[in-house]
Amino acid sequence: MPEQPQLPDTLVLTEPAEDAYHRAYVQAVRAFERFLTYEKHRSPQTIRAYVSDITRFLGYAKRHGVMELEEITIEHMREWLGTHYAGNSARSSMARRASSLRTFFSWAEEEQLITQNPSLALATAAKNKYLPEVLSKQHMETLLTSLQEQLQLAPRDAKLLRLIAVVELLYATGMRISELTGLNLSSIDRENLTMRVIGKGNKERVVPFGKPAMDALNQWVMRGRPQWFPHETSATIEALFIGPQGKRANPRQIREDLTRLLRQLDNTNASGAHVFRHTAATHLVEGGADIRSIQELLGHSSLATTQIYTHVSIDRLAGTYAGAHPRA
Repeated sequence: MPEQPQLPDTLVLTEPAEDAYHRAYVQAVRAFERFLTYEKHRSPQTIRAYVSDITRFLGYAKRHGVMELEEITIEHMREWLGTHYAGNSARSSMARRASSLRTFFSWAEEEQLITQNPSLALATAAKNKYLPEVLSKQHMETLLTSLQEQLQLAPRDAKLLRLIAVVELLYATGMRISELTGLNLSSIDRENLTMRVIGKGNKERVVPFGKPAMDALNQWVMRGRPQWFPHETSATIEALFIGPQGKRANPRQIREDLTRLLRQLDNTNASGAHVFRHTAATHLVEGGADIRSIQELLGHSSLATTQIYTHVSIDRLAGTYAGAHPRA
């Protein structure tokens, strides 16, 4: 991809979005900004820097004929970073730009805007710095116990019943929020404790779950969901999770509920709805689960994506060892 330094290396968010490609880029950047703001709770300075980096990178890609996120490759990223390296950009700025790309494309993959994250091969000198935050087993126990205590005080609170079912199911399966909100009543096999999940690329996988998740689902379906049933439309009759207006649950609302829930926890930096997916996978690794089985459970197309959880587990083990072993 030839370099054209005479052209502005940016994507102007305020220019008229006359073509669908530009409009899709702009919408992606704005959604990414909301993710950094409301789910990751990054500082205003970090948000400005990341959004600026991604805006400039997508502008670079568009100038070179790359019109869809799915078409972007690791080579485009390396070439864009190389233009800044050639300009003697500060090392810290280079590291931040690489981090911006990794964060954006990881988010885009989770949101199913792309089928595969091209930034996974992007080299970093401090890879462990970017390992996902996870909740401890004690954190999960505290969270679930707190929810049950709240339910005792408000046993018919539909929103609380839905939240408990969502947390139990996410922790049991590690599924994505978009996959969870796409579930139908018919997706659940109550006898075998499995469910059919539609993942990226409309690929279906069968995912097992445990009795606690089944109990929470039953409570939601029998006591919570019927409260919103009168507002239901024909399009949502099959939806497992619905909202107060009877429509299929909005992924953004579920994320906001989970983000608020996580703020109640002490002694953790974990934030955002993806924490439950990361936590489920890490606890499976720590429990001795086979990495390929976890790959299938999570619906990862690449084993390399799943293997990050072995690094998280080792990192946590090292921390426990350092704090507990007398000869550490």
